[in-house]
Amino acid sequence: MMVSCATSSWHIRCRGPFHPNKSGRRGSESRFSAYVEALSSALGHADRAAPFHSYCAGLLLPGDRKSVEPMAARLQPGRVQAAHQSLHHFVAKSDWSDDTVLAAVRACVLPLIAKRGPIRALIIDDTGMPKKGRHSVGVARQYCGQLGKQDNCQVAVSLSAANDHASLPVSYRLYLPRDWADDPERRAAAGVPDEIVFQTKPQIALDQLRAAVVAGVQAETVLADAGYGNDTDFRDGITEIGLPYVVGITSTTSLWPPGKEPLPPKPWAGQGRPTSAIRRDAAHQPVPARHMAMELPKSAWRQVTWREGTNTKLTSRFAAVRVRPAHRDYQRSTPRPEEWCLIEWPAGEAEPTKYWLSTLPATIRKTALVNTAKLRWRIERDYQDLKQELGLGHYEGRGWRGFHHHATMCIAAYGFLISETEAIPPSGPRNTILVKEHPLPAGYRPRGSPDPA
Repeated sequence: MMVSCATSSWHIRCRGPFHPNKSGRRGSESRFSAYVEALSSALGHADRAAPFHSYCAGLLLPGDRKSVEPMAARLQPGRVQAAHQSLHHFVAKSDWSDDTVLAAVRACVLPLIAKRGPIRALIIDDTGMPKKGRHSVGVARQYCGQLGKQDNCQVAVSLSAANDHASLPVSYRLYLPRDWADDPERRAAAGVPDEIVFQTKPQIALDQLRAAVVAGVQAETVLADAGYGNDTDFRDGITEIGLPYVVGITSTTSLWPPGKEPLPPKPWAGQGRPTSAIRRDAAHQPVPARHMAMELPKSAWRQVTWREGTNTKLTSRFAAVRVRPAHRDYQRSTPRPEEWCLIEWPAGEAEPTKYWLSTLPATIRKTALVNTAKLRWRIERDYQDLKQELGLGHYEGRGWRGFHHHATMCIAAYGFLISETEAIPPSGPRNTILVKEHPLPAGYRPRGSPDPA
């Protein structure tokens, strides 16, 4: 079976007879080899193909740890040290492009996802990996979603392309806190490229969106949680890119309720410089989203079901009203355009629990708006599978290159799982054998682990 990819940074074409739906162990192993071969041309050198294959296979094999040494032991138990050195050099030292490999994964996998329906959304989020010490690149005391609190961790921003059937990360980049970005010694020790400067997470996400659009990734909307949606510049940036959005906001976000807007500029009195800024006064002010939601009439709320959950249909109460965001609009000459404010108030709760702003068309049905907002769960599923099944957070190196190479390999392995729909619950058994597993050598114990005796 021959599969070839012609690569050029983000622009990749995947050609050849790639048949992801054949069943059976032999067919699965053959398809895995064809998939890896299709991506190998993105590595820039033929010598990288073998360790690429091995690393991807190691991520797919069972095991508690998906760091380099345990994978080497599972892949080649008779020559663990040599395999370890090969995989470590490939992931930590080898100078191949993450963007080019991710583009190859996207080119081979997104068409398979799109067979089940068009790409509905580009979803933005970030994920934290707990990490001890201070020398691993980007480690700082910051909020870690995995732990649900502030702690030492690395945080990466990613972008996934999704429809109702599946999703695939198409971009992944470490967030570098300011104290790291401004520390030349730590930057040099971790190999942070010179062109990497401090950016907020929303700024990183906008760069990822722009690159995806330039590369021709087509989607109906952009989704993000309130960590991004609260940023007015981020929302404006999405609009400048030319995409609509559905993004979370907090209950304190300042809004002009339906039918209200700022006062017009003061009339010129004939003296001084005329002002063009719209205004507020003591009696004419925007209100927090929560205040507006609590004032809505009972008729504004409607029960909506958006999809089937694990055991039951997912249903809640929603209201959707046309509002104008008010953040610093007194510096503008015209009010911000109207957009949707979607509000969720589950039965039994004392007040609404979630809020979104959306620039989807004014004619959209409320059920469609809810369904789109709730599609953001797909990126959470991406993170869950990448971490629990493929060891996204298991990389033990300290450098910038290794951190991103390991993540790229995890996404490449994830792309193969997506193509093997029979291997992903609920489509089929979880124990489908994708690559050959070798028993560990007698007495093997990874470095640093306690002696069982």
